[in-house]
Amino acid sequence: MSFLEFFKISNNWIVTGVVYGVLAVAVIIALRNAALVSRFVGEVKGELRKANWPWESDPKIKGFRKYKELVDSTIVVLIATILLAGFVSMWDFICIYVINFITSFGH
Repeated sequence: MSFLEFFKISNNWIVTGVVYGVLAVAVIIALRNAALVSRFVGEVKGELRKANWPWESDPKIKGFRKYKELVDSTIVVLIATILLAGFVSMWDFICIYVINFITSFGH
């Protein structure tokens, strides 16, 4: 494998050139606006410090008790996802059954 083949993204050099071109433009824009990017990153850090994180800040609490709110929220999200998946699957099954029933009249 040649040295240039290491930098090839796909089997096509045109696609590779386009990807590296877009990356170069993004880097140039970021460098030209370094002050804005730096201010944005600083503001994000400040907002993240103000955020209420879902774990206990008391250093005496250890183990799963420290992450009780996080674990509880994760369980709620998993249950909601399973219920939503079941609901969508049920309606998909019903729609397929109805469409097959309707289209069976044509045969």
